[in-house]
Amino acid sequence: MLPRWFLCLLIALSVPACASPGAPADPVTELLQTRGWVSGPQTSPAEGQPGLLSKVRDRASEMVMTAMNFLGVPYRRGGDSAEEGFDCSGFTRHIFEMSLGLVLPRRVDEQAHAPGLFSVKRDELQPGDLVFFNTLRRTFSHVGIYVGDGKFIHSPRTGAEVRIEDMRMAYWTKRYTGARRPATLAESPASTEAAAVASPAIDLHQP
Repeated sequence: MLPRWFLCLLIALSVPACASPGAPADPVTELLQTRGWVSGPQTSPAEGQPGLLSKVRDRASEMVMTAMNFLGVPYRRGGDSAEEGFDCSGFTRHIFEMSLGLVLPRRVDEQAHAPGLFSVKRDELQPGDLVFFNTLRRTFSHVGIYVGDGKFIHSPRTGAEVRIEDMRMAYWTKRYTGARRPATLAESPASTEAAAVASPAIDLHQP
């Protein structure tokens, strides 16, 4: 598992995103590609199509980097900490509380219907969005966090560890059931205003 300070150091040392197309990839891009977190060379903003690096540097970057710091933590049913391990909803709940101060409900289906989160179309996904899947013949039975480039980070199943996978794989594509975004990561003025007046820690698990 990569320590968070190391990932942050790589970002601090990375070259400007507007490097010429023929320039070597910066250290963070190389790291992401080596780990298989991105599928290939990322397009620079100068070419009009920002890649994963430019996305993780937006307002969701803290959440994404926090989540990546737990890569390799083992799955544990009912787990919600790095010490004991995570199940899928325990992982997303932990990351949201750490990075945004939002206390999500504990169950996957409750997270999908939690107040303060709004539905997002698949072609409008942004890093930090919750992504849901039907893996147990229930509409919302698995959840992860979108990181960009068609990939998400999650705690998959017993015997596995927190890892990044490609949502475009047939298995996940057929089971995808939707996405949710917190107001604090929204772009609209109305959502931004709502986030600004929210308290530092918001419990979304309302009776």
